[in-house]
Amino acid sequence: RYLCTCIDLMAVRLALRGVRGYGYLLQHRTLYSTPVSAVKIPDMVPRAGGIATMLRLPYLPGGRRECKDLDACFVGIPLDTGASNRSGTRHGPRAVRDASCRISARCHLATGALPYESLRVADIGDVPLNPFNLLQTVDIIAEYYDDVLSTDCIPLCIGGDHTITLPILRAMRKKHGPVGLVHVDAHLDFHDSMFGEKINHGSTFKRALEEGLVSPKHMVQIGIRQLTNKEDFEGEVMWAKRQGVRIVCVEECWYKSLVPLMKTVREQMGGMPVYLSFDIDGIDPAYCPGTGTPEIGGLMVSQGIEIIRGCKGLNLVGADLVEVNPLLDTSAAITSVNASSLLFEMLCVLPGVKYLPELEHNNN
Repeated sequence: RYLCTCIDLMAVRLALRGVRGYGYLLQHRTLYSTPVSAVKIPDMVPRAGGIATMLRLPYLPGGRRECKDLDACFVGIPLDTGASNRSGTRHGPRAVRDASCRISARCHLATGALPYESLRVADIGDVPLNPFNLLQTVDIIAEYYDDVLSTDCIPLCIGGDHTITLPILRAMRKKHGPVGLVHVDAHLDFHDSMFGEKINHGSTFKRALEEGLVSPKHMVQIGIRQLTNKEDFEGEVMWAKRQGVRIVCVEECWYKSLVPLMKTVREQMGGMPVYLSFDIDGIDPAYCPGTGTPEIGGLMVSQGIEIIRGCKGLNLVGADLVEVNPLLDTSAAITSVNASSLLFEMLCVLPGVKYLPELEHNNN
């Protein structure tokens, strides 16, 4: 018993330091595919204990410098300097990580996905941004992602307000060229400026199209339901459609499965490198109230899951889940709970993930 306790303590220390020997000590597996919660030692670390990394994966303190050993990583961007309404999304990454600690699955029961047997995954921590300077922070994020993308690691980002997607796409373009985009949101985010500022969470995709970061003919926005005026309708909705952007308003999604929609999205994207950006306010505030700019009549959580599962087979090169504001959430942290599960769903559809053949027929 004393020897087992010593090995357990040594394994935890090694995991926190990012040493590859952790998996060998516990399951003869690589460090990057063994969440603490998945280890076959029931009393090692209970789910309410330990450091709250994303999905209780090993934390690599070297951050972007250690991505060369990974197939995928989770990275937090605690930003709300670009938010126009209720701030607080800077606390999103920490809250989502904490909520994710309840997820102990190694096999996805519905789809049969085996992410940890297929990929080397870890939490590389947060981007060290400047909370007092938005423009500098945008440059910091782009530079950080340049380093991550210099490897073959696929980053999954925990936001943070939606401003963060612009510098991420800038980095993506350097590696992949213009990417396809699956964008789930209540809002188009096509404002030209807000209070004279060109960079903010409401102008992200206007800048992305202007800069050629996204291929407009391979861009689809799902769940849109923002209220607007005549001028903005012409300047945003019609402008986007003239570029070739496909806009799926939320009314087209009510009372139905989105499996058929995602089939057409896969056909639209083809073999393009695709980025998935999921704003939590795309989900109805009845299910995800913890967000800065809620809009009624949104998607159901199950539809959000269908969208993500419908991305299986796409050439996904990265993804984010943004706009979680735990300061506005319920006491049960339901928004963070839903967000953490949606991020796990994203991990399960990345290229290279293997599936149990008995369950693969459940995939879209």
